[in-house]
Amino acid sequence: VTGIDLVEQMIRIAAGEKLAIKQSDVKLNGWAVESRLYAEDPYRNFLPSIGRLTRYRPPEEGRFGDVVVRNDTGVTEGSEISMFYDPMIAKLCTWAPTRLAAIAAMSEALDSFVVDGIEHNMPFLAALMQHPRWREGLISTAFISEEYADGFAPIAPDSQEKAIFAGIASAIELLRRDRLDRLGGRLAPHSGALKRDWVIKIGEDYLSASVLGGMISIPLELHMSIDGGKALTVASDWRPGDLIWRGTVGGSRVAAQIRPVPNGFRIAWKGMSVTARAMLPRTAELERLMPEKVAPDTSKMLLCPMPGLVVSIAVAEGQEVKAGETLAVVEAMKMENVLRAERDLTVSKLKAKPGDSLAVDAVIMEFA
Repeated sequence: VTGIDLVEQMIRIAAGEKLAIKQSDVKLNGWAVESRLYAEDPYRNFLPSIGRLTRYRPPEEGRFGDVVVRNDTGVTEGSEISMFYDPMIAKLCTWAPTRLAAIAAMSEALDSFVVDGIEHNMPFLAALMQHPRWREGLISTAFISEEYADGFAPIAPDSQEKAIFAGIASAIELLRRDRLDRLGGRLAPHSGALKRDWVIKIGEDYLSASVLGGMISIPLELHMSIDGGKALTVASDWRPGDLIWRGTVGGSRVAAQIRPVPNGFRIAWKGMSVTARAMLPRTAELERLMPEKVAPDTSKMLLCPMPGLVVSIAVAEGQEVKAGETLAVVEAMKMENVLRAERDLTVSKLKAKPGDSLAVDAVIMEFA
């Protein structure tokens, strides 16, 4: 950051003026990072996403010690992101005395930015703040194609990160159960006993969690061991219903987003997003026996990859199509997206026509 308005200087030079400053006049004053929040799905090659912002809660703005946070935006909670306009929602900015401090501030600001109702590129931005090459400044316009040649995919947590997720999930579940136990009219009265042994399922992995001590209260402080590792302390003033879990796990400062899912929570932190379920050992033993749900076969369908307007259908029912040929064109956010055949096939049934507005994954046509 120099404090010099570069646009002003460009306009003056374009008008024929001489540059009014010398190199010695340029003084550096800290570093800034700007993250552009887009209504684009990074897991679908950044295709547009539309819908209503059912939740839009940016992080708090202002100066916090040596850090400054600012959010430039033109939407509010309840705004509609339509297919007719540019997908940019906000420009989140952080400033700090050093580059790494500005990146750390941006990482926490992204983790504290709640957006629901649409898909967005926040997971990619949050993951970027952890990327070694980005943190070292070794970047170019080819960064995405070089680092994510096969597309951006969810980041898998390592063992240390899984322990942090497990600590958060344990704290949430213990608070939830304590709250239920204190409700009046229950058949079993509240005993106040702290259950020590738990199993935390993170994705498909089962981690043991042992509560070594602490109090179930707000603010909460628990002493735990995850998967037989060294003792760590989980501390937070999180309350049931809060969207952001703020606290420390093993001394690491954490700001994670919490979304309820059946029998557990979805926890997002630093570009990672996991489903966490805290269970008693016997429940986990039985849960392992549950059959896995098989995803439906969509290989004989052309699905709309984003919400959009069908501009044209390039084939007819019964037509044989070769790999690479155009099947349909869908318009979304000022861009026409050409959908092509991935292999040789025969069109058996058209399910959409030009002019139709389709949701994501709506069936456009079926194949024999």
